[in-house]
Amino acid sequence: MHHFDAQAVADALPYSMLVEALAQGLQQPIEAPARSHFTPNGDASCVLVMPAWKAHQRMGVKLVSVWPDNNALGLPAVSGLYVLLSCSTGQPVAVIDGTELTLRRTAAAAALAARTLARPDSGTLAVLGTGALSAPLAQAHASVMPLQQILVWGREPTRAQAVAQRLQAQGLPARAAADLQDTLAQADVVVAATTASTPFIRSAWVRPGTHLGLVGAFTPHMAEAEPALMGQAQVFADLRSAVIEKGGEVWQALQQGLMPADGIEAELAQLAARPAHPWRRSAQAITVFKSVGFAALDLIAAECVCPPPLA
Repeated sequence: MHHFDAQAVADALPYSMLVEALAQGLQQPIEAPARSHFTPNGDASCVLVMPAWKAHQRMGVKLVSVWPDNNALGLPAVSGLYVLLSCSTGQPVAVIDGTELTLRRTAAAAALAARTLARPDSGTLAVLGTGALSAPLAQAHASVMPLQQILVWGREPTRAQAVAQRLQAQGLPARAAADLQDTLAQADVVVAATTASTPFIRSAWVRPGTHLGLVGAFTPHMAEAEPALMGQAQVFADLRSAVIEKGGEVWQALQQGLMPADGIEAELAQLAARPAHPWRRSAQAITVFKSVGFAALDLIAAECVCPPPLA
């Protein structure tokens, strides 16, 4: 059985390659039942169990722990482990660092959506949040679009500065941003990855023509953007059924009657299958990609880390 630590996963999954792998892999038949969600402490911390498989080929199971208060302890809020199995024998094939796998596939999925939905002339990316996903999101978006500027905003300016400096060291045009409203006024593409339970992206602050990737809110009662924005924008999902059930902004907008029941226009596999389709209605349209994550993405990424043997 193979073991892949975080560095091995990072080496195996450069963003430009992973974005293409997701685009192609989502066109293949993968069974991915709804994830299981457990709250062992009865609070905001939780454990997610996410299986996916290709019949007679490979099955993967990811265990993800989400502990929002870990940031105060200097620990990542999200961590995980991925186990890859043979569907022929049932034997374990590989154990993979699930944290790095999750970070990379989440960032690559958001970048894949942005590549299709953002205006072609988009040059400024705003990254909202300074957690473990902030740098991967910037790196993944930079791999699919020519960015002239990356603005990093967070509630703690020192953390935003640290992320910006990390990106600068990698040759990316990043800087910390102090004011959220001003940041949104400059951005062509916005991506948010926080554990916020109260919306902090106001609808009035999102300028026409913006593409917004909402990655952080993965339960019905979490939200990064005001639910009202869902009724003003073109809304897309990584997986429609999961977003309707768990995507905070969309779930809340549906509950409040702020968007129609059929308001999600397409999901990620459809965007990937038709990249040249004019999904964006106009240059002034606001597009939203809502992501809660689903297990097929993990299996595609895991098989890039540990490819199946040639027939």
